Amino acid sequence: MSNSIEKLDVLIVGAGISGIGMAYNMLKNRKQDSFAVIESRDNIGGTWDFFKYPGLRSDSDMYTFAYSFKPWRHREYIGSAERIKNYLKELVDENNIEEKIRFQTRITSANWDSKLNVWKLVASKRDGSSYQIHAKFFVSCTGYYNYEKGYLPEFDGYSDFKGDVIHPQKWPENYDYSGKKVIVIGSGATAFTVVPTMAKKTAHITMLQRSPGYVYNRPASDVLFRVLSRVLPKKITNKIMRYKYLCLQQFGYGLSKLFPNFAKKSLINGVRKAADNKIDVGKHFTPNYKPWDQRVCMVPDNDMFEAVKRGDVSIKTENIKRFTKKGILLTTGEELEADLIVTATGLDLQMMGGMELAVDDTPVATNTLTNYKGMMFSQMPNMVMIFGYTNTSWTVKAELSYDYVCRLLTYMDKNNHKSVFPYLAEENKSEGLVGLTSGYILRAQDRLPKQGESFPWCNKDFYFADIFAIKHSKLNDGVLKFDDNSVLPAFHGAGSDSEAPLKQTMNL
Repeated sequence: MSNSIEKLDVLIVGAGISGIGMAYNMLKNRKQDSFAVIESRDNIGGTWDFFKYPGLRSDSDMYTFAYSFKPWRHREYIGSAERIKNYLKELVDENNIEEKIRFQTRITSANWDSKLNVWKLVASKRDGSSYQIHAKFFVSCTGYYNYEKGYLPEFDGYSDFKGDVIHPQKWPENYDYSGKKVIVIGSGATAFTVVPTMAKKTAHITMLQRSPGYVYNRPASDVLFRVLSRVLPKKITNKIMRYKYLCLQQFGYGLSKLFPNFAKKSLINGVRKAADNKIDVGKHFTPNYKPWDQRVCMVPDNDMFEAVKRGDVSIKTENIKRFTKKGILLTTGEELEADLIVTATGLDLQMMGGMELAVDDTPVATNTLTNYKGMMFSQMPNMVMIFGYTNTSWTVKAELSYDYVCRLLTYMDKNNHKSVFPYLAEENKSEGLVGLTSGYILRAQDRLPKQGESFPWCNKDFYFADIFAIKHSKLNDGVLKFDDNSVLPAFHGAGSDSEAPLKQTMNL
């Protein structure tokens, strides 16, 4: 490791939609701060640059998924990966953000030094070299899944299949599936994206799901946007559209939680109408859980059901017995033949990009932490994790977090504070960080941080409440501890001994 130490006010990890938004807000609201963005890949974009599978698109409307400070200008409000990448590149180019990004670099460890009030981080470069970064504040924008691998169940006979098997997370660029018989295993957003897109070229494609999920159909463009964009400035049009979809999302989620049976009936009737009664909705689209216990998938412009009605797509809801030379044998005894099997079986969750966390050289396991306001963690100083909503567009919560970070840094400047963390005096009843029962969440419960039963240790992902609870809240709320390293007992190495801050050009 190089002996050189880079000293920064703020370090941002990740140059996807969360990290780029955080960098933009730093430039606009904290111009006096030195900061950098660490990105392990060659390009910006995160998810949208990494995944290559056919039809990759947003599963949220772009009026809320795009930033409020950069309006989405396309007529189609379902963003393709290419358009989202171009949108992000525009923001980066317009604000010279790329000069702040260190590509091909990964943070492998982060250790808080409570005597120096600084994060000591190890940055490992792709060429094998590494160096240290000392940052007064650390913002994780790494998302929540493992880029190295997706989730793949252990299928009996997996190696017997003579065709191709591809996980969407490892999709080969320029792979030609024209004229192939294809099976896509899965029932989530990836499957509902891949299947209708591939159906345009395949001989036939079957979506094979173990159990059904909820879906809803929406047109890919909005009539109100088309009307307003002709008579109003783009910023005003976008603001109206943004609040329209925020209200729709929050109303739909709230309705599902208050009246789950009504919501279930509405969603199922919507599928029945979209499919023109050509699909066994009772078998293939009637889940055994309540709406929003798992994410609800969107079908833009009815593409999935139109493909079914054309005969290009079949849906099977059965259990897999094993892979065979020709395809997949179901527990019913039916064998599905294929040239290609796509395993859209889910994500492998990973917090903080897999980096090792420590406080005063004592390792910290993420599952021992309790979340504060959906952003910070109990007894973890000067650190924020940007974690978006699961029931609304990710970016909406991310923007509340950007604002909070900048306000917190300004408050610390004004009061000459060097450290801050949310203090949890004693353990209380906890629940999972993410309020979903999806497989990828349940598989990772032993790795995820916790949250409590009540605010601020519990965040229910309700935007209109969070505007007041986060954006307009009092920073010194009695839970945040400023310059009090003596109450870091959970990690044993923290002391109250304070020394002069590092002699460096830090403004915090």
